Amino acid sequence: MLATPGSVGAVAPQTLHFAQPLALAGGSSIAGYSLTIETYGTLNAARSNAVLICQALNASHHVAGMYADQPDNVGWWDNMLGPGKPVDTNRFFVVGVNNLGSCFGSTGPMSPDPATGKPYGASFPVVTVEDWVDTQARVADALGIECWAAVMGGSLGGMQALSWTLRYPRRIRHCVAVAIAPKLSAQNIAFNEVARTAIRSDPDFHGGDYYAHGVVPKRGLAVARMIGHITYLSGEDMAERFGRALRNGDYQFGYGVEFEVESYLRYQGDKFSEYFDANTYMLITRALDYFDPAREHGGNLTRALAPAEAGFLLVSFTTDWRFPPARAREVVEALVANDRAVTYAEIDAPHGHDAFLLDDVRYHRLVAAYFDRIDRELHSNPIPLPTSPLKGEARTAPAARGEP
Repeated sequence: MLATPGSVGAVAPQTLHFAQPLALAGGSSIAGYSLTIETYGTLNAARSNAVLICQALNASHHVAGMYADQPDNVGWWDNMLGPGKPVDTNRFFVVGVNNLGSCFGSTGPMSPDPATGKPYGASFPVVTVEDWVDTQARVADALGIECWAAVMGGSLGGMQALSWTLRYPRRIRHCVAVAIAPKLSAQNIAFNEVARTAIRSDPDFHGGDYYAHGVVPKRGLAVARMIGHITYLSGEDMAERFGRALRNGDYQFGYGVEFEVESYLRYQGDKFSEYFDANTYMLITRALDYFDPAREHGGNLTRALAPAEAGFLLVSFTTDWRFPPARAREVVEALVANDRAVTYAEIDAPHGHDAFLLDDVRYHRLVAAYFDRIDRELHSNPIPLPTSPLKGEARTAPAARGEP
C-alpha cells in the first residue's frame, strides 16, 4: 500500500506509561500498563484543536503516514487524514491510540504480566468499549487536552466515539461516527462467535496460552479473518470483483482453491494470521458484543443518550449489511429526541461495511465540510457548543447546553 497524495509523511509512534490502576467494567483492574499513540499536526496554544481517532477492529494507532524504515506501512486511514484532507492536519492536532489489549504496542495478552513475568495470555482481562474510552481520557490528560474538538471513528471506532459523548460529555465538542450501530444484532454476535470458535478449535491455541508453546493458532485466526472479511464486503462488490471466475479456466473436481474469491479469502486470512494476535481478536470481538449503551436504561436508547452534549455527524452506507443504515437511524432518532444537533447522511456506495475506509467523493466531502465547520467554530466560539446540521443533510435540533 502506498501513501495517498498529501500524506503526513514519515511518522513515529510514542509510548505512554500509566502506573495508576485502571478499574475495568468486568470488576478487575490493571496497573502499570502502556498505550502506544501517534500524533499528527500541531496542538494550538489553546489546546482546543485536538481530534481523537478511535481504532477499528484490526487497526491501530498508525492512522496516517508511513514509517521511514517501512515506506509501505501506510496508516489505515491515510486517505482521510493529512494536509488538505477531510481531517486536515494543517488545522487539527490528531491523535491515534492503540487500545488496551491490542497487539501493536499497547499492553495486551502478549505483554508480560508483572505478577509472573510471563505473557498474560488467556489471563488478560476482558475489556469493553467503555474501558477503552477511559484509557483514552488518560491519554488526553497526559497530552494536556481538556476537551477534544472531535472524536471520530468508523465501525468499532465509531462506537468508541459515541461512548465518549456519554462518559465524558463535557470533554468532547463533536462526535463523528461512521458505519455504526447502537449495539450488535444477534446475527453479528453470531458471526463473532463463529470466528472465536475457529480460533479456539485450532490445536495450537492451547486455551489462549500458546505463547508458552512457541506456536501461533494461524489456521483458526485465518478462518476467523475469512469469516469477518466476507461480512465487511457487500454481495454486489464481491460479484463485481470476483463473480464466479475460475483460476484455471475450468472445474478441477477437487477441494483446492478453484474460484478467484476462494483465493482472495485464503490470501487475506493467511496474511492476517502473520501479524495479528489471536487473543487480541478474541478480546476485541467480545468488546464489540458487549457494547450496548441502552442496556442500563431498560433498552431505552433515547434515555441512554441523554447525557450527550456534543454535536454529531453520523454516516452510513446503503450496502453495509453488517451495520445497515436503519441501525444508524436508531441513534439519530434518539439524539433528535434529546434535542441534540445531528447531521446524518446515507451514502449510496457499493462496498459494504468497508466503505468507511475507502475513497468516496461524497463521503469525504461531507466529512471535510463538517471539519471545516468545527474549525470555524474553534475560531469564533471557544465554548464547546454543538451546532446545527449541515444544510440539507438532516433535521436541525436546538443546540444543547455547553460548558459553563
